[in-house]
Amino acid sequence: MRKPVALRLCAALATTALAAATGVLVSMPSASAAVTGSATGYATQNGGTTGGAGGQTVRATTGTAIHAALCGRASSSTPITIEVEGTINHGNTTKVSGSSCNTAAGVIELKQISNVTLVGIGSGAVFDQLGIHIRESSNIIIQNVTVRNVKKSGSPTSNGGDAIGMESDVRNVWVDHTTLEASGGESEGYDGLFDMKDNTQYVTLSYSTLRNSGRGGLVGSSETELSNGFITYHHNLYENIDSRAPLLRGGIAHIYNNHYVKLNESGINSRAGARAKVDNNYFKDSKDVLGTFYTDAAGYWQVSGNTFDNVTWSSRSSENNPAGPNPQSNTTVSIPYSFSLDAAACVPDVVAQTAGANKGLKVSNGNCTPQNPTPTPTPTTPTPGPTTPTPDPTQPSGTNLSLGAGADGSSKAAGTSYGNVRDGNLSTHWSPAGSTGSVSVKWSSATAVSSVNIREATGSVGAIGSWRVLNGDNGTVLKSGSGAGVIAVPKTSLSKITFEITSSTGTPKIAEFETYAG
Repeated sequence: MRKPVALRLCAALATTALAAATGVLVSMPSASAAVTGSATGYATQNGGTTGGAGGQTVRATTGTAIHAALCGRASSSTPITIEVEGTINHGNTTKVSGSSCNTAAGVIELKQISNVTLVGIGSGAVFDQLGIHIRESSNIIIQNVTVRNVKKSGSPTSNGGDAIGMESDVRNVWVDHTTLEASGGESEGYDGLFDMKDNTQYVTLSYSTLRNSGRGGLVGSSETELSNGFITYHHNLYENIDSRAPLLRGGIAHIYNNHYVKLNESGINSRAGARAKVDNNYFKDSKDVLGTFYTDAAGYWQVSGNTFDNVTWSSRSSENNPAGPNPQSNTTVSIPYSFSLDAAACVPDVVAQTAGANKGLKVSNGNCTPQNPTPTPTPTTPTPGPTTPTPDPTQPSGTNLSLGAGADGSSKAAGTSYGNVRDGNLSTHWSPAGSTGSVSVKWSSATAVSSVNIREATGSVGAIGSWRVLNGDNGTVLKSGSGAGVIAVPKTSLSKITFEITSSTGTPKIAEFETYAG
């Protein structure tokens, strides 16, 4: 039944008032998402990355409008696609309050939220001197936008100087067909173009241009902050970058079909145990494009099919370990998703046609010929959450493989240690610094594991809520559920296995993280 004319007029006036106040135009949920194509790389893992697919679509022309759209949702996880057009800057980006958001002035704040897409449309979306900050959030897509000249010092400052920055328990982010650029390095007030730290995982950067910056981006803020990983970089252009293309501290990265031009000091800097799979990239007119630089904390790489065109290499020293002049693999990395490689020889042409905002969103299918994208259908049903199997109460038989193994994790509370989970002593334990976190057991060579036993410390039984068991080599989720105890997993040969606590009541305390082959 049609609404009375008076009611329809009131609704129209209300929408007009909202648009005038914030620069936002609201539309009803549409049959197709604004984003074109589907996530690739590690963003497809851990349940996948769909952003705001299936939710309401909102048009925004100011930063305030973006915040208002987030705050106008029913909850912080209600799916939403925000179509952005025009220039977003400090002058039109204010804080908006609401129960479904946590925003701030002077930055696009995607904090403590999920299921959101930001996509540039029309004549383009430019975030001018204004960074995008993703924190404690998941399932985020950013596509077809330009972020430029974000400062950490001078005026105006935004997002710590990062064009796009992620930190604090971020999961599943796909950044695609963007242009991220600065006008200098740290001395001119700029920081990184694409940074990840403090437990950020399952991220893909694809078909993007990063240029004219002292720092391309990092994974991990220090040599001891090793909770990040499972990052894919493909079909990106890095141009006129001094270093960090990217800088990897711990974790795993897959870097393929990127075009690197004029890396002035160093490029892919794998250190502190990081492992990078580097396939079919094209490096030109650059220096020290791969290796471990500025530290004695070694990182590792697996190389295949790359082209080094006019690349120079520095001499080795205690804190400088370039991979060249004849790069060889010193590790192996297993990739859990499918991908198609363009030959390195055609990467410059493919990337020139595809990388960056406002270039038509073309993609490659691995045959060196860019293709028009395929629209992504809107899911008709929500993505199912993790299953909750009941842990097997039977004690595993055989030897506890954790005894004598190594251990690490995302964080540890004062007075606790990662090593406490594999010392065979129930009176010692590990706790995360907060209510969630992960701990891993690792070996120097591949080890077959088919079950684990999570034993809580006395006085904390029942504190562990939901969890996931991960293949620490490639990020594959082996099992998810809730509660401590014996957990059967598919028999897997791996060098690292991770127990990740995703919710808890009180402070979780793990006395032993036992692993068994049978």
